[in-house]
Amino acid sequence: MKTTHYIVLFLTSIILLSCGAYSFTGASVGPNTKTFQVNYFQNNAILVEPGLDLQFTNALIDLLQNQTNLTLVKSNGDLVYEGEITQYRISPTTATSSNTAAQNRLTIGVKVHFMDKHDEEAEFDKSFSFYFDYAGSSQLIGGVKDAAVSEIFERITQDIFNASLAKW
Repeated sequence: MKTTHYIVLFLTSIILLSCGAYSFTGASVGPNTKTFQVNYFQNNAILVEPGLDLQFTNALIDLLQNQTNLTLVKSNGDLVYEGEITQYRISPTTATSSNTAAQNRLTIGVKVHFMDKHDEEAEFDKSFSFYFDYAGSSQLIGGVKDAAVSEIFERITQDIFNASLAKW
């Protein structure tokens, strides 16, 4: 009985390993693609939040490392992500009867240039943005700001991943 289990395990392993280009995250990476590079995303928004550029660059790196088997390199990557933060805006979304903001919205926008050394047709220049709504009585500091930026970056980096590797 144990021999049967080992044979089934062995055959299952062979089948899964033979599907090298398959990914449970939906990534479609060619067999020659082994590395990725994320260049520093400069913060060129009108309103500059200190440290946001490094936070975003690291969030994109983390997502790519967690959802692919690609190796991060500093230069000459098979896949290259570069761009800039183009928008950091706080605006009221709803008002109270006393003309004060009942709810505010933080919007962050990023422009991305994606290059694929092995597939020029996959390359793109696109803008991605997302927002986070918070109470008008709150200030965008501390935990509120951390939660907002984290949620926005999670969505934007996933959208970039989908556009570049999942082809959505």
